[in-house]
Amino acid sequence: MASEKQIHVGGVPIGGGAPVAVQTMTKTETANVAATIEQIEKVAEVGADIVRVAVPRDKDAAALPEILARSPIPVIADIHFNHTLALKAIEAGAHCVRLNPGNIGGPEKVAEVVAAAKAKGTPLRIGVNSGSLPKHLLELEFEDPVEALVLAAEEAVALMERLDFTNFKVSMKSTSVPNTIASNRKLSERIPYPLHLGITEAGTKWSGSLKSAVGLGTLLADNIGDTIRISLSTFHAEEEVKVAWEILKALKLRERGPVLIACPTCGRLQFDMDTVVAEVEERLRAYEDPIEVSVLGCAVNGIGEARHADFGITGAKDMGMIYSKGEPLKKVPTEALVDELFKEIDRYYAAGKTVQRDESDAAAAREWLAANEDATAMTPERIAALEAAAAHEDQAAEEVLDSMLTVGAGPTAGGSPVAGRRFSRR
Repeated sequence: MASEKQIHVGGVPIGGGAPVAVQTMTKTETANVAATIEQIEKVAEVGADIVRVAVPRDKDAAALPEILARSPIPVIADIHFNHTLALKAIEAGAHCVRLNPGNIGGPEKVAEVVAAAKAKGTPLRIGVNSGSLPKHLLELEFEDPVEALVLAAEEAVALMERLDFTNFKVSMKSTSVPNTIASNRKLSERIPYPLHLGITEAGTKWSGSLKSAVGLGTLLADNIGDTIRISLSTFHAEEEVKVAWEILKALKLRERGPVLIACPTCGRLQFDMDTVVAEVEERLRAYEDPIEVSVLGCAVNGIGEARHADFGITGAKDMGMIYSKGEPLKKVPTEALVDELFKEIDRYYAAGKTVQRDESDAAAAREWLAANEDATAMTPERIAALEAAAAHEDQAAEEVLDSMLTVGAGPTAGGSPVAGRRFSRR
């Protein structure tokens, strides 16, 4: 279930119905201010709402004031083991402090941090991980790892509440996708605080993205989760942000930039679609509007499969077509498909988001499409037509049967001898 309470990290609202926030973490040495700011600017440019920086040493804490002053987005200080660093981060003005009560030195140390956070108005992120559970839960972890995670989180929440502190969000991560899903589902039913989602140590850009999409996508589709971070083994934090946005866009939770639709290709492919899709994707990065652009590998299915796309192309060996909202715009040589596609997109924006259509060009495109379509292909339109025809035939057959059974003839006056025992055969 969605979280009831809301906190603010800098100017970003978390929970309570706010849009799901995208987080990432810098890969730099925080004390290296120039490198850290450079990476923060990169992740902000691709859509990070919040960024986290590691603060394992005094010199990292000392760098925070300058980083906070120069960062274009709110900064979270990530603290482990040393509660004095958390105190220094709060004093420096960090927009939030990440804390694991299980490894910070005990309830007394946590209480010191909470007191400082209350005085400064700093929110905390209370995090528990499957790899750092309290000792008294280690045995339960082997028997029921999900319940062990949930209990650890509940204990951390109870400690915050005993300290009369509610300005926090909770994270509960595991390297296991099923355990992450199950534990966050349980916790979301038990606490009202915002939840930060992630698959910890997810893996490479390829495998980690898939695991994160499955785990986080499942929870977000259930309306669980208020902020997300994709944890990938890469030195390029902006890649994590891109994956996060693709998950949110796929679930229609947030919009940012164009959506690219591309067919999976098959033996009917007659042009270099890999190159075309890559070029279209790269050139779309220059556009901020959430338009949908489709690339179909052949004309066999017409354009029905992507009739909702704002713009699209479909191609054959020597010639292709550009279309908009399922309607042809023009046919062009295959080698010019991408350039002509973006000319049409630019014309659309120049005309105030109005598609510009030349009827003679559109007619020529329709003629080309008709000549290149496969009349036997089971397109969505043809399947729908066949289903409608079959339904019509079934209805007609039932009407004939009804008329035969209500004639009134037979051994029983007033109707059929099999009344009440009819069945239909499908």
